[in-house]
Amino acid sequence: MIQTRDIRVDYGDVTAVSDLSLSVGPGEVLGLIGPNGAGKTSLISVLATLREPTYGDARIAGLDIFQNRAAVRRVIGYMPDLAPVYKDLRCWEFLDLFARAYYLDRRERRARIDACIDIVNLGSKRTSMAGALSRGMTQRLVLAKTLLHDPSVLLLDEPASGLDPIARIDLRNLLLRLGGEGKTVIISSHILQELKEFCSSVAIMEKGRLVLSGAIEEIVADLNQVRRFIVETVGEADSAAAALNEMDGPVGIEVAGAVCRFSINGPDERVAQVLAELVGAGVPVKTFTEHRRGVEDVMMEIGASEVS
Repeated sequence: MIQTRDIRVDYGDVTAVSDLSLSVGPGEVLGLIGPNGAGKTSLISVLATLREPTYGDARIAGLDIFQNRAAVRRVIGYMPDLAPVYKDLRCWEFLDLFARAYYLDRRERRARIDACIDIVNLGSKRTSMAGALSRGMTQRLVLAKTLLHDPSVLLLDEPASGLDPIARIDLRNLLLRLGGEGKTVIISSHILQELKEFCSSVAIMEKGRLVLSGAIEEIVADLNQVRRFIVETVGEADSAAAALNEMDGPVGIEVAGAVCRFSINGPDERVAQVLAELVGAGVPVKTFTEHRRGVEDVMMEIGASEVS
C-alpha cells in the first residue's frame, strides 16, 4: 500500500530524510519511531503530498504521489501533530465542513460525522465550540476529521500527543481495529511505549536515515538468537562466574555485585543443565532469569537515546 524509494528531503544544507526506502503492506500498522529531529514529520509530509522531496519516488495504493496528488488524497487520512481547528465552529460543524470538502453527500455526511464522533468518544462534546476543547479533546476531534472519508491509508503524526491514559487506550483499540479492517497505518512517535502494544511493525529512524524496519516479531526473534541470562546470588556473584567459566557454552560472563550475566546458545534442556550445575557447585542462586531483548534494546543500540 505504501512504497518509497530513495526519498531524500533537504532544507538548505540540512538533510532531514536521507535515501529512505520503505514498504508497508495492507492492514499493517507501522510505528515510525525516532527522536525529535529524526525526520519522521518530513517523511510523513512527503507521503501526505504536502512536500516535494529533493529526489526519490513514492507510491500509495499503486498511485504515484507526485503525479496523482488528487487521487492519492482521496485514499489517505492525514493527521499532523498539533493540528489547528476552527475555534468559532462547534465540533459537529467543524466535521461537517471537512465532510463537505471530501464531497460527501448530505445523508452520507451525517452518518459519517455521527460514526466518527462515536469512534473517538467525543459524543459529549458534539455541540461544544472547538476552541473550548482541551488539547486531548482537540486531538480526538482532529482524528475524527481524519477518518471522515473512510481512507484506506492513515498517516498519523504524533496522534497520542496530549491524550490522557484513557484516550491512549481508546487510540490503541481504534488502531488495532483499523488494522483488522485492512487499513494501512503509519503512526509516528518518539515515545516507544505508545506504539509497541498495537504496531505490527516498526521503522526506526535516526538522523534522517532508516536504521531498521520489519515486523516486531521478526526483529525480536533476531535479537534473541543468542540467549542472555541473569543469575542473582545471595552475596557476591563471583562464585557463579567461576562456576560458569568451568562449563562449556556460557560466554560473555559479567559480574556486578550479586548479579552475574552471561550468554549461551542452546535449547531449554541445556539451560536447565547450566542451572543444575550452578546449584551443584554450591552457588547460592537466588534467581535465574532469561533476559528477552525487545525493540527498546534496538533503540539503545543505535544510539537513539532521546527516545523514551
